Amino acid sequence: MAAPSTGPAASSWPRARETARRAGLRPLPAVALPLAETLGRTLAEPLTALTDLPAFDTSAMDGWAVAGPGPWRVAGRVLAGRVEVAPLADGAAVEIATGAQLPPGATAVLRREHGRTDGTLLRDHGPQPLTTGQDVRPRGQECRRGETLLPGGTPVGPSVLGLAAACGHDRLAVRRRPVVELLVLGDELLSTGVPGPGLVRDALGPLLPPWLQAAGAEVADVRAVRDDYGMLRDALRHSTADVVVTTGGTAAGPVDFLHRALAEAGARLLVDGVAVRPGHPMLLAELPQSGPPRSEPSRSEPAGTRHLVGLPGNPLAAVAGTVTLALPLLHARSGRALGAPVLAPAAVVLPGHPVDTRLLPVRHTAAGVVPLAFDGPAMLRGLARADALAVVPPGGAAAGDPVELLEGP
Repeated sequence: MAAPSTGPAASSWPRARETARRAGLRPLPAVALPLAETLGRTLAEPLTALTDLPAFDTSAMDGWAVAGPGPWRVAGRVLAGRVEVAPLADGAAVEIATGAQLPPGATAVLRREHGRTDGTLLRDHGPQPLTTGQDVRPRGQECRRGETLLPGGTPVGPSVLGLAAACGHDRLAVRRRPVVELLVLGDELLSTGVPGPGLVRDALGPLLPPWLQAAGAEVADVRAVRDDYGMLRDALRHSTADVVVTTGGTAAGPVDFLHRALAEAGARLLVDGVAVRPGHPMLLAELPQSGPPRSEPSRSEPAGTRHLVGLPGNPLAAVAGTVTLALPLLHARSGRALGAPVLAPAAVVLPGHPVDTRLLPVRHTAAGVVPLAFDGPAMLRGLARADALAVVPPGGAAAGDPVELLEGP
């Protein structure tokens, strides 16, 4: 028998994600930081070239820089890092290293494996005649000074750091990272050791921070909170994080205190339940303002709008809540541009829920994505083998249908 729907009050999955994104559309302030401190942050303004790339004509290969048609008289050597290079007369050649500045007057580079020399005279023995400009990287081939290379809103990964350094930047203007506090709720959770009767290991404390960090967040604290209303209320009251993420307590069980604690705190519910499996009892709330996050006490600006993302306590359901509410919110607060959906065909039928969206662990194959076993709300085995979560529409997806993929960190 099919599981019942989440009910009329639940938001549709697309609407819930859009609500979370819109909730974070006021990006955090920009800060200028040294390159080494910007990894994982987000560009606050476009990245522009401070120089031509390359800044001068360079050799693309080890070999000889030559002037005019051969054979050529060999007249020395040019290595990378040489600031001043003598002009090359017609009919002359100099040995040159990859990346070295091309001498004025040089017309091409003859690769080492295509040249033969008796010490003074160089001849071309390549498979094709040498052409003007061959194996030369001309000045400005990649970009010109002042050219926009990347738009604001781009996450700063290793390649962005390399590009920024290559075109002359020592510092970058990036968004302050949203500070996240993760509260793991439950009396039954162990932080170490083998689980026993009535007790389970906390999987979400280790699992969720990398997902949040990949969205641009700084995870300032991961704390266990017992099933006690007063403890939860105080944890919310004293938190100064931009985003509080909780696990468990989102339903209506005997120790599910989150709704009550939010109401007492004066929070405003933006999403209360989502028509998605697993993870439907998730929520998003706007919290009252407080002071600056504890991890950056020297900042003078207030924290601004703060939010709480309430995730279910089951591991795969919590990941579903993370990709549905937490990641869109954090991307927006980080100032990240909204990217196009990643689509792939279903290689086989992807089973769905009758009326709700389903997030299904899948793997890539040559024919498309295939579902994985062990996809229950409390399971992680399927997710551990998955390349992505497929967004399966209500009723399922037929073989060949394109489905959206949500990739992990």
